[in-house]
Amino acid sequence: MQKKNPTVHLLILDPSQNDAEALVSLLRNAGRATRAHRITSEEDLEEVIKTGNWDLLLARDTEQEFSAEQALAMIRRMDKDIPFILMTSSENREQSVAFIKAGAQDTVPFDYSDLLVLKVNRELNALEERRRRRILDSHLREAEQRCQLLLESSKDAIAYINDGMHIYANQSYMEFLGYDDIDELICIPVLDTLTPDSQEKYKSFMKAFAESGEDGKTLNCVARRSDDQELNVVMAVSSATYDGEACTQIVLQPEHSDAELEEKLRQISSQDLLTGLYNRQYLMDALAEAIVTAGKTNQNGALAYLALDNFMALKGQVGIAGSDLLLGDLANLLQSLVGEQGTLARLSDDAFCILAQPCDDKTMAGLCEQIRKKLEDHLFDISGRTAQLTASIGIAAITENSPKAADLLGRAHMASAEVRKKEGHERGNGIVVYNPADFETLDEGNSIEAIQKALEENRFRLLFQPIINLRGEGEEHYEVFLRMLDKDDKEVSPYDFLPPAGPSDMAIKIDRWVILQTIRQLAAHRTSGHDTRLMINVTGETLQDKTFSSWLSVALKAARLPGDALVFQFREGDVNNYLKQARDFTRSLHELHCKVSVSQFGCAINPFNTLKHVEMDYVKVDGSFTEDLQKSDEGKSRFNELVKSLQSAGKLTIIPQVESAQTMASLWQAGVNYIQGYYVQAPVPEMNFDFGDQ
Repeated sequence: MQKKNPTVHLLILDPSQNDAEALVSLLRNAGRATRAHRITSEEDLEEVIKTGNWDLLLARDTEQEFSAEQALAMIRRMDKDIPFILMTSSENREQSVAFIKAGAQDTVPFDYSDLLVLKVNRELNALEERRRRRILDSHLREAEQRCQLLLESSKDAIAYINDGMHIYANQSYMEFLGYDDIDELICIPVLDTLTPDSQEKYKSFMKAFAESGEDGKTLNCVARRSDDQELNVVMAVSSATYDGEACTQIVLQPEHSDAELEEKLRQISSQDLLTGLYNRQYLMDALAEAIVTAGKTNQNGALAYLALDNFMALKGQVGIAGSDLLLGDLANLLQSLVGEQGTLARLSDDAFCILAQPCDDKTMAGLCEQIRKKLEDHLFDISGRTAQLTASIGIAAITENSPKAADLLGRAHMASAEVRKKEGHERGNGIVVYNPADFETLDEGNSIEAIQKALEENRFRLLFQPIINLRGEGEEHYEVFLRMLDKDDKEVSPYDFLPPAGPSDMAIKIDRWVILQTIRQLAAHRTSGHDTRLMINVTGETLQDKTFSSWLSVALKAARLPGDALVFQFREGDVNNYLKQARDFTRSLHELHCKVSVSQFGCAINPFNTLKHVEMDYVKVDGSFTEDLQKSDEGKSRFNELVKSLQSAGKLTIIPQVESAQTMASLWQAGVNYIQGYYVQAPVPEMNFDFGDQ
């Protein structure tokens, strides 16, 4: 029997009652059981969204008191997952682009009823898939949490290994081998935890296990703890997956099975010791549950982030002991105001959070306004001294469309920071409700002007990420990344502001700014004895710039910097689009003794054709190969073949997106030259990485 389509809960914004009814009939005739509500005002839409679950909003672009633009803005502000389709009087490209940019799913002429039905069905099917995914995501998170708790609470000493390296170990395993921190163990091969006599037995045992694939095989061997104490153990192995990747699970038990393992360490309390409120970990767990609940039941909630204004200055005045007393009194005051209305937690010295569900952002804003006024008027007595506090409060709604807990907390924190930027609130003491439409929309209309202004006001900054030589030759390489401070002092990439087709002169301006700043910083850095080389990314526009090499020559001479201190890197796609220009560009750079690299290598149909025409010193393989390396044997084979071919061509290979120890172990075995990624270090403002420890 064919599954019956569920009833569609439809919102209609149309001044004509007859046309609205015609839409309902159209969907019913198309096999969609439909329950509809015609929106009559802004207040009406806000109320029905709060009190019901809706699947679709169809809006006319005809003139009416409450417009389609306002309705779409409200959906964005309330962060609801309600597909929005605009029905237009005629086809209008500019209008369609504007609405889709604002968050609408599509536009369609009102008279195109057959096309409207198709688009409605598409959006309803997509909505159903999103809802199903949210439920599956919540089930997956719950299952993963249960598995993690079982692993952590198990008295069995359990670890996961990949290519002979530890990638995870529970507390019992670390205590068994005498390690205090997982970071101490994560890079240690299993062989190093065994005595020399047992190491050969282990190698033969693991080879046999790999060939047979039989789980539960055991090996009697001698383990060597971090304090060099030796223990007779039984090692059991089986195939497993960890963090989505295939690996091997090992379980260690004393040879005498009646011996109990040490008692598991007591779990960290959910309470903040100073204030008695819930701590950060408890809040994050509760917030994650609230997001799951919103996704499952459509029950909205709200999160408030209270940042104390000028707390560090006050702490300097009253001292540590005084600030502890102040925070204790503040916690009692907040608790008396929040009561049973929400969960109150302390995140840090100067930050508290309130979590409430069911709740909406307006209700939370009302509560926070009471708190703000009470704080503003309250006098704290600290050992006979009077102190006053105010707070900048940011509020974020919790809906079925909310991001993960950490990102949602970031929304509330961002709104809190916005309080101090608003006119009249230089010192804080205000409330801002996070509106996704305000915080997440990129204004492309003045993007070029924004970049130009940032250039003029020197609101660009450079970040540096180390590139490590796996062959241990002690070289110091960094890749340079550019970030722009936008009007709200948030870091963004200026290249993201550029329209897809240019303009080319702005891209060249950005590239030259980066190169000049890089040369200056590198020249100063090398005066302290560092033989550092920097890799600079350039755009396809610079690749075509015939004046670049002469300009660069002057810049290098002015800074007294040798050309071989710089490596210029451009994307494989740009090279293929401008092959002749890339060849000439590379030759001119080599004449200045600079090095050249190509990034995102391997995505073209015939990538090695690029290397035949353009002489590259370095080749940075596309990050997708790094991801495939850990996913399957086929991916690993393709990766190894690519690296081998590059080595045969005499190219130095750079592998990006290295995020784990097991990836690094595979890369070492493949014989790559350089690695780069967050496992080594994230991009940072200073060139301070200790290459001597590698």
